[in-house]
Amino acid sequence: MLRFASSPTGDMHIGDLRVALLNFIVSQQKKENLIVRIDDIDKQSNIEGKDQEILDILELFGIEYTQVVYQSQNIRFHSAIALQLLHEKKAFSCFCSNEWLQKKRKEAKEAHKAYHYDDACRYLPPELVIDNTAPFTVRIVRPQKPTFEPDAVDSFIIMEQDKTPTADFACAVDDMLNDISMIIRNDKYLNNTAKQVHVRNQLGYEKAIEYAHVSAITNEISVKQLLEDGYLPEAISNYLISIANEPPKEIFTLKEAIEWFDISKISKEPVLFDIDALKRINKEHLKNLDATELSRYVGFADAEIGELARIYLEEVGTTKELKEKIAPFFAPRNVPQALQQQTTLMAQTIKKAPYFDKYNDLKNYIMKETGLEEKHFLQSFRILLTNSEHGPDIAQIYKYLKNYIKEIIK
Repeated sequence: MLRFASSPTGDMHIGDLRVALLNFIVSQQKKENLIVRIDDIDKQSNIEGKDQEILDILELFGIEYTQVVYQSQNIRFHSAIALQLLHEKKAFSCFCSNEWLQKKRKEAKEAHKAYHYDDACRYLPPELVIDNTAPFTVRIVRPQKPTFEPDAVDSFIIMEQDKTPTADFACAVDDMLNDISMIIRNDKYLNNTAKQVHVRNQLGYEKAIEYAHVSAITNEISVKQLLEDGYLPEAISNYLISIANEPPKEIFTLKEAIEWFDISKISKEPVLFDIDALKRINKEHLKNLDATELSRYVGFADAEIGELARIYLEEVGTTKELKEKIAPFFAPRNVPQALQQQTTLMAQTIKKAPYFDKYNDLKNYIMKETGLEEKHFLQSFRILLTNSEHGPDIAQIYKYLKNYIKEIIK
């Protein structure tokens, strides 16, 4: 069993999405289930609706999972296990005030030392613990000898004063409850891993969980923002799987990645998010869309408009930019003053003209009916057809707009 954990405290960023994609790929390769865990214990930080937004994004990107688990639903288990550790003397009540702990942290900083809790409350006699009415946290007993390098585990808090579990403790317990076999996550959680392993060791949990920590992405951006900017889910996935990796080809699908991806070969070096690389990949995915599907990204369901949009894929790389190229065709015409008279004459002629399948046939008809010279015809016809004085070959554009010509020339 693998899991993807995400907190409903803000927009999902591409680093989180990348972790979700890698978990999905590896779960498919291992033929194991993938669950989604919503880490919602920090009620004050949760934003209403963000949990559903996470699930919607996973669905949009084709990330399949078997179950959604809300961490807050397991608090009764977290409390019971904390109590078990207290009874077994593997945890202790800590009555140190926040002010006192802040003072100790400040002293460590001034001495240029890493702060570690000094176990001030660990050896309190039972009567001082039982009769003490002061607020307290629960701390787990530190390992007898360092087990990680650098040593990241001291007697850390597992239950807050309000008796909610801390993130590391809840995560360790939940991974046990869900029988997780492998965890793929960002390397910024490396120190958290040491704490979570220690919790399971204290509980006598014998199943070894395999970890894969992937490099962080610097200058992250939200997935929502990329989608709004016109990047396809397929292209974003393609890019995120590619970085810090050596794919067999530049453009591929998620299904194809499952065939060749190797988590052990992914680079551990930090990765700089490259929007230009993403745009290049996005452009190729847009080119691979069939014409009708491409047209939907510019507001139509017409293969002819899709082919028209494809003409502009040499200039742009996102659906947002592509829509901006197509929108003027169906907007009111901006005709220069010098061309007003001949353009009006041409528009009147086109409205009365029969349907012409070929551009040259329409051109000959209009020139004959209006008496315009070819030079003047091209200037006015381009503006009428495209709402622009410059652009791609006019015959090619007419090929895809001929069925709309009387609609756009009003």
